[in-house]
Amino acid sequence: MEKFDFHGITLNWLNGGDTYMDGGAMFGVVPKALWSRKYPVNDKNQIELRCDPILIQHDGQNILIESGAGTDKLSEKQLRNYGVTDHSKIEDSLEPFGLTPADIDIVLMTHMHFDHAGGLTKKEGDSYVPAFPNAEIHVSETEWNEMRHPNIRSRNTYWKENWEPIQDQVVPFNGTFRLNDHIEMIHTGGHSDGHAVIKITAGDDTLIHMADLMPTHAHQNPLWVLAYDDYPMTSVFAKEKLMKEALAGGWYFSFYHDGHYRVIRWSEDGKEIIESVKRKELEL
Repeated sequence: MEKFDFHGITLNWLNGGDTYMDGGAMFGVVPKALWSRKYPVNDKNQIELRCDPILIQHDGQNILIESGAGTDKLSEKQLRNYGVTDHSKIEDSLEPFGLTPADIDIVLMTHMHFDHAGGLTKKEGDSYVPAFPNAEIHVSETEWNEMRHPNIRSRNTYWKENWEPIQDQVVPFNGTFRLNDHIEMIHTGGHSDGHAVIKITAGDDTLIHMADLMPTHAHQNPLWVLAYDDYPMTSVFAKEKLMKEALAGGWYFSFYHDGHYRVIRWSEDGKEIIESVKRKELEL
């Protein structure tokens, strides 16, 4: 599994499952002739999108960013439509660290769409139970409220089996939430009304996890937003602001969905990759 040592804070990518989603939907109004130059596409017009949580072990805590897509939650139709080729294997991924899901202390959720929140619960008999029974789960209050009371558009991606079993573990936040001296969550909206990004600072550097404001490295352009975004102009403005600051500051970017890169640092003009961690084929 890939890892990235960020001034003593190590990010480790776990196997959260693999999907192949429609490329047109993932790039919105951007013509295929443009986006296909930056991200590979198959003959079904699908692009690979990993769903890999990031494990951080720091200050005696085991922290997850996102939870994976989950296992045995999708119908045959959904498996086909989402191009699922690999289910979550979080327990197997944690074994090399000497951990089990019960050892996870904190889960930071950028939002609660099924491909991010599916791993929060697991099936036990005929019921769903928490996958990380001892963890605090942090998510923006806006996201938490909408997920429980979705609108006509969002209800198809907020599933009760992903949140009802863990509602006693959830700690919602307003605006920003600082976990410790290094890790902060920032509510942005856009992709969903409650979407958040995660900012990690250490030494003189900053790493930002843009989540679904920038699901892959090919979504660098602030105007390249998803057709799945509930509030696309909010995505554009939030991304534009963050990208301007991040590129000027030489920040690192980490990814949950990217099938090719785990981490990238671009030149100030955004035209050149000057440092990266590439994804390897997963063995688990």
